[in-house]
Amino acid sequence: MKADLSPTGRALRALELLQAQPGITAAQLAAQLDVTERAARRYVAILREAGIPIGSTRGPYGGYRVGRGIRLPPLVFTAAEALGLVMAVLDGSHAAADADDPVGAALGKIIRALPENVGRQAATMRRHASAAPDRGAARPGTETTSALVAAVAAQRQVSIGYRSESGRQREEDVDPWAVVVRHGRWYLLCHSHRARAVRAYRIDRIQSVAAGGEQFRAPENLDYVELLEQHLGAGWEFATKVVFDAPYDEAARHVRPPMGRLQRTGDGERCVLIGTTSNPAMYAGEWLAAIPIRFHVEGGPELRAAVAGVAERLTAALGAAPGRGVLAGEGPARCDDPLMGSGEVADQDFEMHDRGRR
Repeated sequence: MKADLSPTGRALRALELLQAQPGITAAQLAAQLDVTERAARRYVAILREAGIPIGSTRGPYGGYRVGRGIRLPPLVFTAAEALGLVMAVLDGSHAAADADDPVGAALGKIIRALPENVGRQAATMRRHASAAPDRGAARPGTETTSALVAAVAAQRQVSIGYRSESGRQREEDVDPWAVVVRHGRWYLLCHSHRARAVRAYRIDRIQSVAAGGEQFRAPENLDYVELLEQHLGAGWEFATKVVFDAPYDEAARHVRPPMGRLQRTGDGERCVLIGTTSNPAMYAGEWLAAIPIRFHVEGGPELRAAVAGVAERLTAALGAAPGRGVLAGEGPARCDDPLMGSGEVADQDFEMHDRGRR
């Protein structure tokens, strides 16, 4: 809070806090306004005098709440806030650059409501910033997502109709714990009564949501994003086991949660990554190949074959082009491949530990 904020500015800020935090106490309001509790109560009184219905409740669970029927004041953004909003919307919804897109239309209304000096900058950024479409994104319908978010907030069981990637459809009762957005895809993290276990369902594949089930209590102190990452790395058809020639703390900086669970070894000099995957080629070519640590693939056979294929392809890429040899005096070929490090000699041995390759 700026020290030179005017009394009018503080009153508007107080209204923002009351709207954003129903049940806020005088002490909390004072702390966020950087004033005394007496001054905070005075700002509440000023808002009431202006005709804004603000109720209060006494007791340990009491506080201030804005009543229904309030007419919202004009939007007030700083230039940094407005530009940050435009950037976040374009980054999260690339179609927002199109005025005919629902998100784009909403963004346009916000920009038009801004003061001239702020709105002009935001409109310029939107007009001239291009966003490449995210082909991996799969945004669900707003009604389905809204119903699930409401169930998460109310901690109410719901029945969902789900269509798997193979097209198989089923209905089941779930306790919705959280809605998590990951790399352009929306997931419902929940407890499945059918499976009696934690499940993550892509919301764009949920065909129906029937609310009104029994109330439940979601687990407390859980990092739902981390739990989703761990869940996405378990339960797939192909087992994986990779040993890193590095301590746990060093390898952990490069291992993504969906790759599996990283475990320490007894000597502390190495660590083991155990997981599952449905796509060994992606696991080997995109994930393992990007880790700058020597490793050994001990299982399963599908991942070992995929790593062997990557190693063979990269080794072949270092050879001379068809019809050309290495020029005299040129010396060994050099490469800037991330697997081998910039400037490493091309025929340097980088062990993939492909024991048993046929």
